[in-house]
Amino acid sequence: MEDVELSELLHRVSRRLRHGYVHRLVPLGVNPGQARALRALADADRPLRMVQLADELRIVPRSVTPVIDALEQSGLVRRETDPANRRSTLVVLTEAGREMHERSREARRQAGQDLFAVLSEDQRDQLKDLLGAIDGQFG
Repeated sequence: MEDVELSELLHRVSRRLRHGYVHRLVPLGVNPGQARALRALADADRPLRMVQLADELRIVPRSVTPVIDALEQSGLVRRETDPANRRSTLVVLTEAGREMHERSREARRQAGQDLFAVLSEDQRDQLKDLLGAIDGQFG
């Protein structure tokens, strides 16, 4: 194998994982941004204001609007007036949205499983530990 710096190698693997994930999302009719929004709503376990969802996704509030528009058009979320502040809008995950979240989660899991199939179970565990240690320093 050519001499590749670690950060470049990690970038390549991440890109392959993302492509595998996108490939599995296409038949579901959602894109990665929409799947992230569904995951944020499912993880919140309660409706979120649009601005809260934007914060969870680490995007500017105006960027969340087209994502929610598409999800609402597909019946995966609905907007409701926030009873605590009538000027705010809550985004509510529908039952179809919960099902799509589970399907997109499975697509992500399958993409990872396919990508890392070349590794033994011990190697996958070791890689998970190493990446967890790196990620843990920021958390």
